[in-house]
Amino acid sequence: MFSLSNKVAFITGGSGGIGLAVARRFLEAGAVVFTGDVLATHAEGVARHFPLDVSDEDHVRNAMQSIAEEHGGLDIVVNNAGIVANENWFKIADGTRENLDKIFGVNTYGVFYGLKYASEFVNGGGSIINTSSRASTLGVPGNSQYSATKSAVDSLTRVAALELAPKGIRVNAVCPSFIATDMGGSEYGDAMAKTLTPLGRLGRLDDLVGVYHFLAADESAYLSGQALNVDGGWSAGISEQLSAQFQS
Repeated sequence: MFSLSNKVAFITGGSGGIGLAVARRFLEAGAVVFTGDVLATHAEGVARHFPLDVSDEDHVRNAMQSIAEEHGGLDIVVNNAGIVANENWFKIADGTRENLDKIFGVNTYGVFYGLKYASEFVNGGGSIINTSSRASTLGVPGNSQYSATKSAVDSLTRVAALELAPKGIRVNAVCPSFIATDMGGSEYGDAMAKTLTPLGRLGRLDDLVGVYHFLAADESAYLSGQALNVDGGWSAGISEQLSAQFQS
């Protein structure tokens, strides 16, 4: 079950955090895995790691085209690369065009380009998985820019699912809350997760990789256009521990 044997996968942001963990899981499941990142680190066993800036359309197209020419197409694309830019936690009034261009360039344009060229190089029956965020639907003061990029990812996911359905290609998004990575594992994130998440803890990479694995596998063949929250129950409502703070 959930075999990825002989499936060809391409994962952006594959040098660390979620992308690296997903690459390792796909390799264990039998996939032929390619990764791309601005960093050189990559999982042992990947077929090739591309120096890749996802905000550069040519980088994304050239990487996918190279894989497709070598293997007759792609079966899985994970548009995962993302950043929290310098002005995260700055209020809208303090934001700058420079920072907005940077964070949208990676988090949103990178996904757009991944979808654009996946439509050309992914085989019928394939799966595209976009990394979004719980922040896409949850407003937090000072987090406007990051949240906006991820809200756009959710929208792109829905529209791409409609446009690529005639080709038999599925498109879904994974929306993690705070995860124990360099990007999401801050003291602030840890405190927020303990207070607001019903499960009362920061998420771990092991909590995520199974979701990506399922979405990549044929067992999820009737699932498309969805944004799946992996948030310890946060989206269900108010946690018991938070509620207790206001009880007499």
